[in-house]
Amino acid sequence: MPQLSNIFYISVLAIILSGCQKEIAVNPSSYLPVPLTINIPSNFPPITHPEDNPLTEEGVELGRHLFWETKLSGDNNMSCATCHSPQNAFSEPYNVSVGINGDSGTRNAMVLQNLAWSNDFFWDGRSSSLEEQILIPVLDSTEMDETWANFLSEIKYDNKYRELFFDAFGILNPDSTHAAKALAQFVRTMVSTNSKFDKFLRQELALSQEESAGYASFNSLNGGDCFHCHGGILGTDNSYKNNGLDELPIDTGRGLVTNLESDYFKFKVPSIRNVEYSAPYMHDGRFSNLDEVINFYSTGIHSNSPNIDPLIEFASQGGVQLSPQERTELKAFLLTLSDPDFINNPKFSNPF
Repeated sequence: MPQLSNIFYISVLAIILSGCQKEIAVNPSSYLPVPLTINIPSNFPPITHPEDNPLTEEGVELGRHLFWETKLSGDNNMSCATCHSPQNAFSEPYNVSVGINGDSGTRNAMVLQNLAWSNDFFWDGRSSSLEEQILIPVLDSTEMDETWANFLSEIKYDNKYRELFFDAFGILNPDSTHAAKALAQFVRTMVSTNSKFDKFLRQELALSQEESAGYASFNSLNGGDCFHCHGGILGTDNSYKNNGLDELPIDTGRGLVTNLESDYFKFKVPSIRNVEYSAPYMHDGRFSNLDEVINFYSTGIHSNSPNIDPLIEFASQGGVQLSPQERTELKAFLLTLSDPDFINNPKFSNPF
């Protein structure tokens, strides 16, 4: 019994000492965040960052830690990176995400790339800034099911986080706004600009005959006709469209946000950059590979789908009717949009 009592008292003492961890001392004059500039090729549009959240090296480093931090979830087992893995172009290889309580979401996790050029977020665009969007998954009971107050309480005496928050924002008592700003800064650095197609545009290499044929089809009204939605250097026009997935859609999409009948069943056009890595596809992850996507646009479009986009000009015949060879060529071109440097960038990796 005495031995058990000793063990008990030692355990209690350890708990008390852990709660009395010494806080670091900081010098207010040491708050000197370093501005950070994202290097982008000249053929990309300029990036305008929010005036109240400019990029800094310290803010991005804090955001990187928060992105991989499992304490952001109610059970301390899920981080942002759980559903946004680098190897999947910062999405995940599942139809929909599953939260910490076993609840399945209703939509596929979107890729996180080149979002510095986006003005609204989620498949339905319900958030008008990255800072706003980032706050939501942590609070959602079907996702991370945590409160920001609980998270900040958990790390209150973590000296590493105290240093990171102070270096980024000059504060010792951060709130959710500071965490969201840091995460937004980190996500804005996730820029993909070095695919084979980018190198082709910079005249550093040539496309193969098959890839060139696919590129021509991509931009042809009588071919794949992809450019209306996915043309341009970003691979998306950032609009909302119904592409005829269902004759009787269930998910109301953008319409539930704007309450406009003309927006019902529309979803944000995703970028096709790194599409090789981001399967499954569509807002509900229904297509498991690129061949299924190309086949859908060739023969599977539902022309009677409400609010179907008028730019899908061959909807009445089920799609663009690509031949097997044309489908192979189009796929070959889409694979030139893969950027291995992006998904393997050590600046985006787990810092823990």
